Amino acid sequence: MRLTKYTHACVRLEHDGRVLVVDPGVWSEPAALRGADAVLVTHEHTDHVDVLRLAGLGVPVYAPAGARIPDLDVHPVAPGEEFTAAGLRVRAFGGRHATIYGGQPDCPNLGYLVEGEVYHPGDSVHRPDVPVRTLLVPVQGAWLKTAEAIDFVRALAPERAYGIHDAQVNDRGLSSVHGWLAEETGGCYRWLTPGETA
Repeated sequence: MRLTKYTHACVRLEHDGRVLVVDPGVWSEPAALRGADAVLVTHEHTDHVDVLRLAGLGVPVYAPAGARIPDLDVHPVAPGEEFTAAGLRVRAFGGRHATIYGGQPDCPNLGYLVEGEVYHPGDSVHRPDVPVRTLLVPVQGAWLKTAEAIDFVRALAPERAYGIHDAQVNDRGLSSVHGWLAEETGGCYRWLTPGETA
């Protein structure tokens, strides 16, 4: 499976000629959606879902049941549900967005495990109860401490971990966070610049 990271939390997965895109938000590049067969949305926040772009795309969009995404037709997904999107097996985990500062209301959030291989947690560090070979790990957010990101990687012990959810951090801060993650997680962690493929 070919994985390409785009700005912030957007990831494009290509397998056997099929394209599945996860979390194409307002900060991600339009190229992420070129030729997409389906889209997974982890939750309703605009940094994870660009409604205008997706409304005109004409492909199935899967999102958590109960997510408030007006003006976009979505296939609602429940925690624990297994389904096929873009010809790929997907299993949903979690259920709620991580707690945000100041008691701001949370929302439905799902992590998606694609083909039993790649796990995108959205805005949470929910740990699925199955092995994860490739982990997409959030590195920054109002709801996240770096120590939690490190613990997340250590707990799941993936073969590979790539940083996501990073658009609000400058280069100096990113260098520090990525260095710390690589040092503390046994060498499985690597940051992909937007457009880089693994």
